[in-house]
Amino acid sequence: MNKRLKPAVLCFLALNLLGLSAQSQSLSESIRLNQIGYYPNAAKIAVVVGEAQGSFQVATPDLKKTLFTGTLGEPRKNVISGKTTRTANFSSFTKAGMYVLVIPGTGHSYPFEIRADVHKPVAIGALKGFYYQRVSTDLPAKFAGKWARPAGHPDTRVLIHPSAASANRPAGAVISSPRGWYDAGDYNKYIVNSGITMGTLLSLYEDFPAYTKSLNTNIPESTNKIPDLLDEALWNLRWMLTMQDPADGGVYHKLTNPSFDGMVMPDKAVKDRYVVQKSITAALDFAAVMAQAGRVYKAYNRELPGLADSCVAAAKKAWTWAKANPNAVYKQSEMNTKFDPDVVTGSYEDHFSSDEWIWAAAELYVTTKDDSYYKAVNLFPDAKTPLPSWPQVRTLAYYTLARFGNELTDAGKQALPVVKQHLTTFADSLILDADKQAFQTVMGKSAKDFIWGSSAEAANQGIALLQAYRFTDSPKRNQYLRYALSNLDYLLGRNAVGYSFVTGFGDKTPMHPHHRPSVADGIDEPVPGLLSGGTNANAARQDKCAGYTSTVADEVFIDADCSYASNEIAINWNAPLVYLATALEALQKEQKTND
Repeated sequence: MNKRLKPAVLCFLALNLLGLSAQSQSLSESIRLNQIGYYPNAAKIAVVVGEAQGSFQVATPDLKKTLFTGTLGEPRKNVISGKTTRTANFSSFTKAGMYVLVIPGTGHSYPFEIRADVHKPVAIGALKGFYYQRVSTDLPAKFAGKWARPAGHPDTRVLIHPSAASANRPAGAVISSPRGWYDAGDYNKYIVNSGITMGTLLSLYEDFPAYTKSLNTNIPESTNKIPDLLDEALWNLRWMLTMQDPADGGVYHKLTNPSFDGMVMPDKAVKDRYVVQKSITAALDFAAVMAQAGRVYKAYNRELPGLADSCVAAAKKAWTWAKANPNAVYKQSEMNTKFDPDVVTGSYEDHFSSDEWIWAAAELYVTTKDDSYYKAVNLFPDAKTPLPSWPQVRTLAYYTLARFGNELTDAGKQALPVVKQHLTTFADSLILDADKQAFQTVMGKSAKDFIWGSSAEAANQGIALLQAYRFTDSPKRNQYLRYALSNLDYLLGRNAVGYSFVTGFGDKTPMHPHHRPSVADGIDEPVPGLLSGGTNANAARQDKCAGYTSTVADEVFIDADCSYASNEIAINWNAPLVYLATALEALQKEQKTND
């Protein structure tokens, strides 16, 4: 080669030679990346599993043009599987467009996009996922597309189960309890799981009110003056209100069939439905949600007259009932020995209510400014900050106290340093050594992350990091944001099984989730916008579905509808996905505005 050629010409020739190399590559599932894409000015990392080494390229999807080249990082050992990975870091490449990642000798990745609002479709799609879970209403094609279906479960004739009988509502009495969302892949409705779901969605509105108003999910209410996020939450809120006994303020644990329906469409599932036993956890989760809803919907008094006040009144009644019935623990097997019919659907049993007391107290305190709620519980029983999940909601109280720090009474303000210390310490523990991991994500640092619903574990870790980013002044704030984004990368494909766990988003996504409408509707594609539970180390033992190919904790996943332990969907998993994707979009927009 002529040594007198200018460096720019040499670079041009090199890129074109690499482009010729790229054209000979085929799709490789060894390359794991966010199958949706990346923000121009954010981190862009892909991981290749195996023995690949040397260079990598960012090329156009037709493989005809190479626009960026880099060198794979040093080998890393996945401490869970023992497999080797290398990192392709192309963060400095910022040009908007559609691309693939090419590793010579290995192949090319699924396509991905670089653009400013790259995750907005995921945020909207995950929120729209709740619309597809609506009970008691038709889903017309205008809003549901090919997944249109007739209404299922009007729930205007719901029976009082003997376990829930009272003087004013004896066993067999009929109540009306329509609306709500189907909880998961089944057709029942559960207050406890609605609790954390609603708390997460309402918190998203409280944290990012301006941005959430911009989300249009094409639902029947999209043309009104209420944000689609709150319209969707309202569908479930109105159902929850019907689950409170007006006579005493107690809250029924769930509305359910005695046993699960078969794999049929909602309108074909016509078994009798019951409300069962009032429980302490249902009452406290209900109280927390209603107190928070009282704050949120107060801004829409003109559109929803009286709703906010009704929610706060319901919260107070549930709190009063809980104080009078602190030992009303839901134990399904014990209940079935006493009453018929037996109920064998999801139990959502939680025998320890201390965390629900903390959450309900915090929400009522912030809403009413009444110190008696603040003083009724020990908000900080220990130094732990547990990751939120349906049986552990304590940290939701800390998020709320931090969010309204400037508006608290003197008693609450005195606790703010402790709250912020909890958030910072927890965030620091999440990101510790994450950069040393095989996939460089917070999710998967430990095999213990791969539990039933591990996808929600990843999303809730992301939320915890965003709370610390927003409400503390830690010098690691920018790391919190970066690793929150990396957990979204995990959910969308940068993981040990290479799936984007969100139906309909990405090229390798679950096609056969454990979700009755997706199984029974005769449509090849599943209902979109639903988060699969994801890798579960114990799935094979729990659901005994045939086809698992690995026993390694971060690889136990199968795209089969029998795999309810790894491939079911659930509202409490979708909610943190909605929060994480939407919050990251809002924050990226804020950063761009401030640049």
